[in-house]
Amino acid sequence: MGKARNFPLSSTEVAMVFALIGIFALGLSGVYLSMPAEDYSFLKLPRTLEELKILRDNLESYSSDYTIQVLVSYCMVYIFMQTFMIPGTIFMSLLAGALFGVIRGVALVVFAATAGASSCYFLSYLIGRPLAVSLWPDKLTFFQAQVAKRRQKLLNYMLFLRVTPTLPNTFINFASPIVDVPYHIFFFATLVGLIPAAYVTVRAGIALGELRSLGDLYDFQSIATLFFIGIVSVTPTLLSKNQSEEESNNRSERLIKSN
Repeated sequence: MGKARNFPLSSTEVAMVFALIGIFALGLSGVYLSMPAEDYSFLKLPRTLEELKILRDNLESYSSDYTIQVLVSYCMVYIFMQTFMIPGTIFMSLLAGALFGVIRGVALVVFAATAGASSCYFLSYLIGRPLAVSLWPDKLTFFQAQVAKRRQKLLNYMLFLRVTPTLPNTFINFASPIVDVPYHIFFFATLVGLIPAAYVTVRAGIALGELRSLGDLYDFQSIATLFFIGIVSVTPTLLSKNQSEEESNNRSERLIKSN
């Protein structure tokens, strides 16, 4: 018997992860060096609404004078967080609304979230299976069964998952290549399915000063709307399933009568 592995990743796979982190670090360093000499002690990932408001207040002037640098930095940080499943992207979505308004904010969030989800997808495709099996064995089995059952209408199912909070987006990003969700379906479902939630969050970012907690983001009406959109997206799958069952029953009845 070979020697058992104590860690789910090999040394080569760990090296690939650190290489990807290095690429992001070099990109962010380049953007940082292109900014004017100022005190940037306020630049850190926000973990509370108060930290987010401080970051917003400091970035408002930079976003008008150094728009390109702010946009590139924002996208790189968002994509990095999505790629490595770092919590806190909801604060980044709020920040987009506070700095850029609804239309540009939604476009920015959907672009960055889709790019980050795609990056996570391909990273997981390369090294994700042992980690996913180690972290979410039951959830992965459930997801794989659902994908296999809905293979014919998989896009509708993936849209439903993206629109509604049925499964965490980080899990969907990481698990999709492992359960054989094709990338083109994953990409389109992500690009379209994230728009409703992005709109809710970005719109809330415009009135950031009125937020008291993250629980204020999604009231009953917002959650009900998201689930309604999700149900609409999955309806063709349900109709197709019922139609197939009806056709199967009709064939069985005809065979019985013919005998």
